[in-house]
Amino acid sequence: MKPELGYVILAAGKGTRMHSDSPKVLQQVLGKPLLGYVYDALTHVPAAQVWTVVGFQSAKVEDCFPGQKGQFVLQEQQLGTGHAVILSWERVAASGISYLCVLNGDTPHVPVDAIADLVELCAAQNAGMGMLTLRLENPFGYGRVIRNAEGCVERVVEEKDFCAADHGGEVFEVNSGVYVFDVMRCGPLLEKMDRNNAQQEYYLTQMIAICAAAGLPVAGLPFGSSDLLRGINSPRELVRFEDSLRRQIVEGLLDSGVILRNCETIFIGPDVAVAPGAEIMGPCEIYGCSRIERGAFISSHCWIKDSILGPCQVKSFSHIEGSHIRAGASVGPYGRIRPGSDIGEDARVGNFVEVKKSVLHAGAKAGHLSYLGDSDIGPGVNIGAGTITCNYDGAKKHRTEIHENAFIGSNTALVAPVVVGVGALVAAGSVVTKNVPDGALCVARARQSNLDRKKKSLQS
Repeated sequence: MKPELGYVILAAGKGTRMHSDSPKVLQQVLGKPLLGYVYDALTHVPAAQVWTVVGFQSAKVEDCFPGQKGQFVLQEQQLGTGHAVILSWERVAASGISYLCVLNGDTPHVPVDAIADLVELCAAQNAGMGMLTLRLENPFGYGRVIRNAEGCVERVVEEKDFCAADHGGEVFEVNSGVYVFDVMRCGPLLEKMDRNNAQQEYYLTQMIAICAAAGLPVAGLPFGSSDLLRGINSPRELVRFEDSLRRQIVEGLLDSGVILRNCETIFIGPDVAVAPGAEIMGPCEIYGCSRIERGAFISSHCWIKDSILGPCQVKSFSHIEGSHIRAGASVGPYGRIRPGSDIGEDARVGNFVEVKKSVLHAGAKAGHLSYLGDSDIGPGVNIGAGTITCNYDGAKKHRTEIHENAFIGSNTALVAPVVVGVGALVAAGSVVTKNVPDGALCVARARQSNLDRKKKSLQS
């Protein structure tokens, strides 16, 4: 039986090198925060227990991940990685797990299989702790891993303290920042960490020497030379990682049969599903849990998030969020579909039309310059240019219903709550404040009067 493994994610830091007012772990990569990638990787670990240490803008981090509620540990003072683990230890010890893995929240790749191998290596060597190591051609900036004659890790020497001459030359094996601890044996040793260093912080790497002094071996498992375990500390590193992941996603979609034109300008998030036979023109951004079905065509300069697109057409400069665009429908150019909307089969949302929390049923059309909010637009309805649903009275939102085959003339204001009946016709320029019966003609505007002018010319 494999020992039970839990995880502590270090996510308390501000990330000063990022030069951002937001926590580093909330920096976005293809529309998703860095910490979200770590959580996603751990969802594939059966029954994994996960604790996240938060500090800088902790409430903002917690609000971003409501599914992790109750599993956050607050580090009010950021006194180092060792201090973060100390704060977590009460929960760790009470959980009954055998081993604890410590991860960095700014490292989106989690090598789950390699961590499992490291746990097995720790058990085989009877080690108190273990770490994944990297071998880099240029190790500058990384803590060097020093091993003893038996091959166990003896200590990690930080860059500022490393002198090649003292170690017989350059050391290319470096610390990845991924650790595994034997919970039972390392718990009593945590109190031996101190802050006797330039930063006045508890460094988790101190545990290597502490374990060695206690007669506990420290296992080191090489992970190769991969960039995957390098943390993201600066805007340059953030953009470099995003571009690498973007290329990987784009190439995978091309191989699967998706047509991506001008693909170097297409950004597609890791949770987006695009079916073979869909076509996307760059530049374009698609994020969240969007699903693009076979036959969909998305023109350039569109932004889409958390939406389902059937075999429809989305024209340039359109913005779609939290909505469903069904087969045969068209949106744009310059269409905006806000959350909670459903654009039915063969429906049309034209240029400069905004739809919010509304349903356009099959064949409904809103061609130009309109706002449809909190509305139910029936099949075959025609919405004239400049139509506005006045859905907000200053305190509450109200719904508008326009039933099948109704015709709404241009420049109409529909003051909700209001119902326009089946086949009704609303004259252009009307301000509709009362329900319109089925088949009726509604004229809700002042009568035109043509009067004789006393002055026949503006110049006289």
